[in-house]
Amino acid sequence: METHISCLFPEILAIIFSYLDVKDKGRVAQVCSSWRDASYHKSVWRGVEAKLHLRRANPSLFPSLQTRGIKKVQILSLRRSLSYVIQGMPHIESLNLCGCFNLTDNGLGHAFVQDILSLQVLTLSLCKQITDSSLGRIAQHLKNLEVLELGGCSNITNTGLLLVAWGLHRLKSLNLRSCRHVTDVGIGHLSGMTRSTAEGCLTLEKLTLQDCQRLTDLSLKHISKGLNKLKVLNLSFCGGVSDAGMIHLSHMTHLCSLNLRSCDNISDTGIMHLAMGSLRLYGLDVSFCDKIGDQSMAYIAQGLYQLKSLSLCSCHISDDGINRMVRQMHELKTLNIGQCVRITDKGLELIADHLSQLTGIDLYGCTKITKRGLERITQLPCLKVLNLGLWQMTEMFSPCDNVRVFV
Repeated sequence: METHISCLFPEILAIIFSYLDVKDKGRVAQVCSSWRDASYHKSVWRGVEAKLHLRRANPSLFPSLQTRGIKKVQILSLRRSLSYVIQGMPHIESLNLCGCFNLTDNGLGHAFVQDILSLQVLTLSLCKQITDSSLGRIAQHLKNLEVLELGGCSNITNTGLLLVAWGLHRLKSLNLRSCRHVTDVGIGHLSGMTRSTAEGCLTLEKLTLQDCQRLTDLSLKHISKGLNKLKVLNLSFCGGVSDAGMIHLSHMTHLCSLNLRSCDNISDTGIMHLAMGSLRLYGLDVSFCDKIGDQSMAYIAQGLYQLKSLSLCSCHISDDGINRMVRQMHELKTLNIGQCVRITDKGLELIADHLSQLTGIDLYGCTKITKRGLERITQLPCLKVLNLGLWQMTEMFSPCDNVRVFV
């Protein structure tokens, strides 16, 4: 008896269709009525984010999305009112408006006029017209929000963070990248330092403060006191934080990832403070901190030996620093030492001898290494990624077949 795919039960077809990419999911719906019915099963579209250009009215758009069970939407261009989206998808869970430059406080205010308890993720990155007024609406009507992306919203101030701290008590992730009006006062609001006015966002697990240039060590004191559940903290390009601030962070027992890239006032002393505390960091980035040297490598080996990822690009480390570090770093999987121009083949040999779990290494701009050192590195049993950008050699180097090389 001959078996054909058309004989399969709709439930089986739905399982097969769930493995297709979004475009192919749409194509199979056009084959025949039975495939269309199977492709509309909600399990086929579970987790899919619809990417929409809202240029003109389409009465069938939102009913179609709801039939498929789609609850995540990214708006690629917004020519219609945002309220059109909210009304069309009353059970929306994720709304991405990144780069919708024409979105204003007025437009967002007309959309959020009542509680939307299903919405958990809201992305407003690069919506440059958004101000504290919109954060007031969000805090009032999106009580179950867990992720709020405000990167590049340069008009946000401490007042907006006070409103967030007042209304969004379930927030787990907050991105304030390049919100340059934010100061220590705003971080104090988030951390619950003004309990009489706002409880704070005490459930935060991820906080991005990249390029918030007005922050100082006082912000780190607030964070260490109030945000006890924080796991990921990004302070890159925050030039106002210093070694003294690391004392506050050193006792945050849940913190597992810390980004201090281009924090110009962080030195070996700051790394010492981190290493002497009770941290169990798995990821640390101190790239372009030009006061970081070989002594930091000794501190890392003594107190931060559980690291799985370490970025030291353009730091003043040498083979001696590598020697101080590698014997204790048994868990390290990713090592970025690009533009560390003092590293030679001796340093690579030490890495090859001791960091057996390494899966990726960045040697971009390490001009003193040669073919001999690279041959040792490619013998690492777990190595998958090797970055050699700006590396110059008279003879072309051919690595092992299982290593991806970027030149």
